[in-house]
Amino acid sequence: MKIVAMGRALPQYVLDNQELSGMVETNDEWITTRTGICQRHIAKGETVVALASQAARQALAQSGVPLESIGVVIVCTFTPDTATPSMACMVQKELGLPQTVLAFDLNAACSGFVYGLAVAEALMDRQGCHALVIGGELLSRLVDYTDRSTCILFGDGAGAAVVSPAGSRTVTDFGADGNAELLSGGGYNINGGREPLRMNGREVFRFAVSTVPGSIRRVVEQAGCTLEEVDHFVLHQANHRITEGVARHLGVNLDRFYENIVHTGNTSAASIPLALWEMQEKDLLHPGDRLVLAGFGGGLTWGAMLLNW
Repeated sequence: MKIVAMGRALPQYVLDNQELSGMVETNDEWITTRTGICQRHIAKGETVVALASQAARQALAQSGVPLESIGVVIVCTFTPDTATPSMACMVQKELGLPQTVLAFDLNAACSGFVYGLAVAEALMDRQGCHALVIGGELLSRLVDYTDRSTCILFGDGAGAAVVSPAGSRTVTDFGADGNAELLSGGGYNINGGREPLRMNGREVFRFAVSTVPGSIRRVVEQAGCTLEEVDHFVLHQANHRITEGVARHLGVNLDRFYENIVHTGNTSAASIPLALWEMQEKDLLHPGDRLVLAGFGGGLTWGAMLLNW
């Protein structure tokens, strides 16, 4: 599988730490030192479909892949505008993609984009086509802005990848643990009210730094290479301290882990494609580079993937 091109879309409104400190008891230094986040984009009228479609248009324009060659559309999200129609079906309509596409949404929360790439690879093999894999979230819909433990973390956005069946097979490692005690929300309670996002930050940190390094080691070993031969590690942008912890457990220098959480916050399924878009724009990615992508979060779910750029 080969990623042909990336696209991104972010809401116009930027909520920085100074403004957020006027909404909840916190301050810029407290947020920055504990998370690495200085600002996040928050939707004011934008929808998941609008952001996903904008990111997809950009990726398609850069890829040169004709619309009729897209046979699979996957939108990775746990904050859809509607349960049905799916966001993927709405993106198909917005972009004028063929009605013969296989289109659906995928919910693996913060692991969603990595899950989506793995599913797309399998489907492209069957369909003989290109795929469009999008991570898009409006986490501000679920955030309680009186809860300091969560509202400082999350932002909105979308990132899209045009994917080709060409190139070498990816190597993957996935896992799940149905533990709602650590990270949950977004559903409806018994009275029909919406449940806000809740998280046990300390335990989520422990989960991430204990689980993700092992997943990364397994894909590297399966690929027959070493950690030293990986050019870039692109983790879900959850928290700078988590990235530091994973790097430390792996014994890999932190400068090989790309981070953009400082200006996007945690955007769940959108975070890895948003990071890849930035890396592409900065000319950090070159043909043949080995990349390890690693997602982890709500579910609990985790997944790592090694691919060549």
